[in-house]
Amino acid sequence: MHRLITLCSAVSLLVGGSQAIAQQPDFSDTQIETTKLSDTVYMLIGAGGNIGLSIGADGAYIIDDQFAPLSDKIRAAIADISDQPIRFVINTHWHSDHTGGNEVFGEAGSVIIAHDNVHRRMSTDQVIQAFDAQVPASPKAALPVITFNDQLSLHLNDEPVTAYHQRNAHTDGDSIIHFPDSNVIHMGDTFFNTGYPFIDTSSGGNINGVIAANAFALTLADDNTRIIPGHGPLAGKADQEAYVHMLIQVRSLVKALVDEGKSLEETIAAKPTAELDEKWGGGFIKPDAIVTFAYQSLTQ
Repeated sequence: MHRLITLCSAVSLLVGGSQAIAQQPDFSDTQIETTKLSDTVYMLIGAGGNIGLSIGADGAYIIDDQFAPLSDKIRAAIADISDQPIRFVINTHWHSDHTGGNEVFGEAGSVIIAHDNVHRRMSTDQVIQAFDAQVPASPKAALPVITFNDQLSLHLNDEPVTAYHQRNAHTDGDSIIHFPDSNVIHMGDTFFNTGYPFIDTSSGGNINGVIAANAFALTLADDNTRIIPGHGPLAGKADQEAYVHMLIQVRSLVKALVDEGKSLEETIAAKPTAELDEKWGGGFIKPDAIVTFAYQSLTQ
């Protein structure tokens, strides 16, 4: 069987936290880096998915919560900014590098919010086929207690914030979170600012949906918008436009081979993304993997 990703850390990053099936990474040296994006919104970088934070008189809430062993460090970083309790956790999707802290925050009283499909996947055993990884159901305290279908808005800290479901993008349960007054968008893993993205086709992900999600986000953005990617450094509109352009190219290159009747193995061997690989292929996801994700998206 063709191995999509050979890095041993890949499985740990995606199925770590309270759902770990592999040896837990060592987070003892991990530091939580905090970046202020507006008077009320911050970005936190540690290990796993990037965190969004809103603070104000109504309390604090976060978007994603990385891994369970980092929960104390995350709370300490937030306490340096605000003494308000963390009232809500919004999950952008179900992967546990974004939801691994749910159980800790849920047991502490935070209300967890996510798309309907996040609850469905976290409450049952799952398989991430790209990593041959079986992911057991999460404990009850880690599950979302408020779910939504299309979109949901919070009215806290003097700023209305909306979570928009993105159909069949990175997974089938992705949400983009828009802070219009702060001019900030949290993309979750619909946007990897590290190179080629991971598209979890076994969880309903599809390259067409990833392109559509980023195109939608660009309709909310202007040249001053601060864009929090699921992974990688803070981005802007130009970064996201380049990302969308790359994905459209990948899809077109792979589609040409699919239309010729090429098998997955033949398509990988043809190296259709060769001209893109130097810029985009050096991150977590390698060229063979993005070709595989695009091929599966176009043929399933």
